[in-house]
Amino acid sequence: MFEKAARLKLRFDTSKGLVTVEDLFDLPLTVRNGGASLDNIAKGIAHQIRETETESFVLTTTKADTILQLKLEIVKHVIAVKKTEAEEAEQAANKKAQKQKILGILARKQDEALEGASEEDLKKLLETL
Repeated sequence: MFEKAARLKLRFDTSKGLVTVEDLFDLPLTVRNGGASLDNIAKGIAHQIRETETESFVLTTTKADTILQLKLEIVKHVIAVKKTEAEEAEQAANKKAQKQKILGILARKQDEALEGASEEDLKKLLETL
């Protein structure tokens, strides 16, 4: 799919101008103010496909239809990749926060254990350091 896009030198229309396949990975999934986003690009391509579709059981698809379908598949793939990466990043952040919480509790429990130790035990610990 990406090799075909590279050979065809596909470009995607955005509100900021044309972007390449590689540039798609730099765009956000959505934008509120109607700027360049993967969602807006996909909607534009889907709209173009709907406009060019003619219901016929005799006519075959044109080259333009094939290119539009390829563009849509590429944008959908990039969206799926970026969504997966965002989910993985969120999971990693949650794990990191949970780990920090556990380390904080562990440190507090170790402090409590030291506070509860006898004077004699504390002196022995100091000697070993």
